[in-house]
Formats: sequence, structure tokens, C-alpha cells
Amino acid sequence: MTFEAQSQDGIASFHATGTEAARAARPPARTHDVVIVGGGSAGIATASSLLKRKPGLSIAVIDPAQDHFYQPGWTLVGAGVFRPEVTRRPMAAVMPKEVAWIQKPASGFSPETNEVVLEDGSAVGYRALVVAPGIKLDWDAIPGLSETLGRNNVTSNYRFDLAPYTNHVVRALAGGRALFTQPPMPIKCAGAPQKALYLSCDQWSRAGTLGKTQVEFHNAGAVLFGVAAYVPALMDYVRRYGVDLRFESKLVAVDGPAKVATFECKGADGTVERVQHPFDMLHAVPPQCAPDFVRSGPLAGAGGWVDVDPATMRHVRYPDIFALGDACSTSNAKTAAAARKQAPVVALNVLAALAGKPPVAEYDGYGSCPLTVERGRIVLAEFGYGGTLQPTFPKFIIDGQKPSRAAWFLKDRMLPWIYWQGMLKGREWLAAPCMIAAAPRG
Repeated sequence: MTFEAQSQDGIASFHATGTEAARAARPPARTHDVVIVGGGSAGIATASSLLKRKPGLSIAVIDPAQDHFYQPGWTLVGAGVFRPEVTRRPMAAVMPKEVAWIQKPASGFSPETNEVVLEDGSAVGYRALVVAPGIKLDWDAIPGLSETLGRNNVTSNYRFDLAPYTNHVVRALAGGRALFTQPPMPIKCAGAPQKALYLSCDQWSRAGTLGKTQVEFHNAGAVLFGVAAYVPALMDYVRRYGVDLRFESKLVAVDGPAKVATFECKGADGTVERVQHPFDMLHAVPPQCAPDFVRSGPLAGAGGWVDVDPATMRHVRYPDIFALGDACSTSNAKTAAAARKQAPVVALNVLAALAGKPPVAEYDGYGSCPLTVERGRIVLAEFGYGGTLQPTFPKFIIDGQKPSRAAWFLKDRMLPWIYWQGMLKGREWLAAPCMIAAAPRG
């Protein structure tokens, strides 16, 4: 089963681990069997999977947020298909009742003492730790962007409060230049920038204004989509909508009042120049990175992500620490589909660690991106490590390499219900973990 990326931005303010003196001054930490940092889809799904397998396990979830978001729905909010309210629920409504919910920001890790340090200076001890804080959307990395979001026809479906503004801007635009951007990888839901593009073009086509609109897609990467098998179907829509594709073109500044966007563009000879583009609409996607506490903390590996084994999701240096979702170092697409497959693997391996045993389950890199190419049709991309195709359904039901109404029905009607009632409650429909084969006996 498939999901787009969902990991709540800005779960908490994280910083490096405190000094030894500060650690010594802290009161004794309350210890749980498992501590989970992050109450997004990955964290809640893992907590539920653990409790499903071992009721009564002492689990704490650290997350101060009061709301939980179904972020895959924001693309459809931006297209006027979903109301924004259906993508938000109180955190208390999705937090498993059996866990201790610690409503404070975390500020760092002390793996040597098996503690998570909180912003107020207190600490929470663990026997096993699960790190799932999501990804940082770095809006301020593009000068001028934060100041103009939600006004001057500058918007983004990557924020709950801005997705309705996307719908407003698209419906009000009667022509002109519309710019859509995609930052360098990795980002959560790599197809989301394109989805905003296609659904906007479909709206203008239905309104009869597409011919009056110059549409540009500025992609900081060199390809339209990372898995080549899905590119032909997407290119059909690029041509159909008359989209001007600009590869290796990165948004670096925005002047909202003047309605000018500045890009760094790489030429055929490798030289980079700054080019300004006036716009009548700008859908911007910010650069993304691991949260500050991961990048500056003791769990980070290359690139600043939580350094885990890509199969077992266990930290490469600390055997009692696991990570999943957008903040870990695995090379899969950063989607909630990935988190859904990772959660039962992490749950099983955490329980094995608590019992003093090696990991028993492995993750194959599955991720999914339902690419909404028009209202009513979706190209359902499903793939694993190395870009291997991993379709959930046989082709006679959904051929993922072709736009289909069945895939739209899945996303529009089925996936929200499966998310709220299945994934977050530990019901692992079509997500059974792959068990590690026992070593052959000599």
C-alpha cells in the first residue's frame, strides 16, 4: 500500500547534547523501555506496532506539537479537492493511550548514558531509542521567501496554512507566468513539486486559461523523476500542458513585492549564472535537511542524517538506537509509504534488542509517490532501493507506469482512511515486515 511523505515539520527545537557539567546537575531521568522522539507518522506507527506486539511495554513519545497532520493530503488541498480540516487532528486523538506523551521539546542525545535531554534541562532514560523527528524545511535558506509566503501570489503546498492559498492563487490566475520549483535532493515526497505543477495546469486547462499561461518548472536536479520507468508518462503531461522544463535551475532568492525570482542555472559547459524571472505566481519548495539536533549531535553520519543500517534501521554505532522516517540516512524516497514499511521492521528489531538478540527483520527500501498528473488520474510510482519497481497491485488493477483512475480512487478515498485507521493504529495491511533468514547451520 502506498503513502506520500508525511513527517511533521518543526516538531521541536533540537540542539546539541549539553555539557558534562549540565548532565551531572540534572535530576535522575525517568526510564522507559522505549523512547520515541517524534510524534509524526513514523513515530506514532512505531509506537502502535510495538504495543501490538507487546502490550504493556513502557513507551514514551517526545513531541510538544498539539496537532498531527496528514501531509499527503495537502497536495489535494492545494487543488481544491480536500478541505484543509480533514488533514489535521489533535495529537491527543492519534497518540496511543498506553504511551507516556512527553509534551516538551527535545534538545539533544546522550547515548553513553541512554538519555534524551529535554529543552528544560530534564532527561528521559531509555533501554531502546527510536529517532523519528522528520525533516527540516529550511524556508529561510532562500532570502526573501519567508517574508512573502502567503502573499504576492507566492505559495507552497508544503505548509498546512499555505495549501489553501495555492488553490486560491491558481483559480484566480487568468494568465501570465507561473513558476514551480524543486530544490536539491533529498526532500520529502520528491514528486510533490510536480503534483502542484500538474494539478495547477489541469485547473487552467479546464478554465480555458492554460494557453494564456507560461508555465515553467525549475528543477535543481538533472532529471524529471529519479526512477526512469515513470518518466515517459510524466513527460506526456509535460508536453500536454506546454511546460517549460528548466533542469539544474535552483531558486536562490525571491522578491515578493516586485514578483521576481532569482535562480542559479547551470549551463551546458558547467558554468553557473544567476538569472531573474518575473512571475505572476510562484509555487516554491524550500531546501530540506536533517533537523539541527541530528546534524550537530552524536548520532549523525554523512550528510547529517541519523546513521543507520539501511536494512535493519539500527544505528551503526549504538545497537540500542534505531531511526526511521525522513531523518535517517537510508537512500529510499522520503515518503510516509516508506515510514509505513519501516515501522514494523523497527518495532520487531527494537523488541529483539530489548531481549538481547540481533535484528530479526529488514526493510527493502520501499517508497511510493502517487503522482497526480490531472484531477482524476494518477501515475502510481512504487519503488525500492536502487529504483527497483515494487508494485503493490497487479497491472490489471493498477498499472503504475500509466495514469489511472483506480490510483486516483486509492489516493482520494482509500489512503486517508488507511492512514488514520490503519497505519497510526498498528494495523499493517500489506506492510508485513520481511524477516531475516536464519543463518545456515554448519
